[in-house]
Amino acid sequence: MGLWESIKQDIQAALERDPAATSAWEVILCYPGFHARQFHRLAHFLYKRRMRLLARIVSHISRFLTGIEIHPGAKIGDGLFIDHGMGVVIGETAEIGDNCHLYQGVTLGGTSTKRTKRHPTLGNNVVVGAGAKIIGAVTIGDNAKIGAGSVVVSNVPPNATVVGVPGHVVAFHDPGNDTVLRLPDPEWDALRALAERLESLEERLATLEKELAALLAAKGRQGH
Repeated sequence: MGLWESIKQDIQAALERDPAATSAWEVILCYPGFHARQFHRLAHFLYKRRMRLLARIVSHISRFLTGIEIHPGAKIGDGLFIDHGMGVVIGETAEIGDNCHLYQGVTLGGTSTKRTKRHPTLGNNVVVGAGAKIIGAVTIGDNAKIGAGSVVVSNVPPNATVVGVPGHVVAFHDPGNDTVLRLPDPEWDALRALAERLESLEERLATLEKELAALLAAKGRQGH
């Protein structure tokens, strides 16, 4: 895909995924995620030609203006939409497929200090919720969804929904017909059972208190 077609796809991605977007000009002039993506194009171009310092200067300017930090070495596909974007961090060896959607506060971070692949790889059509952290050289499969605030440190299969700290798969969805297969969640089931038990004990305690109050009142009347 040519440069201009790719930029048009970035604009179209914002128009399709943000109900607040009213026109292409609004996206071009007012969307920091779009701005950060275009700065990254220039920074990545310089980075590949070993003009590393100049590339970092461009990315630093982008960070100052948009609040989004994308290392020049990161590889980004077409149609990326960074929603709001403040606080988004994308590391040097991160790879992002086509038509991905990142919300504010997302981190694609690394855990190693070695000069090797140390950041996540996102497949196509991946959605990462606000504040989610994906750490290390893990792979997120196509069409996966990462819940807000999740911390992902292991691979995620395609079409999965991941939530929690650490992140775990709670459902698989079929993009073709929007069906969702929810998986058992032992932790949630245990918490729900505990909440139900606590509610039952509270009801029993309230009943005993009423019975005790009635008994004391009856004894008081007998004493008189």
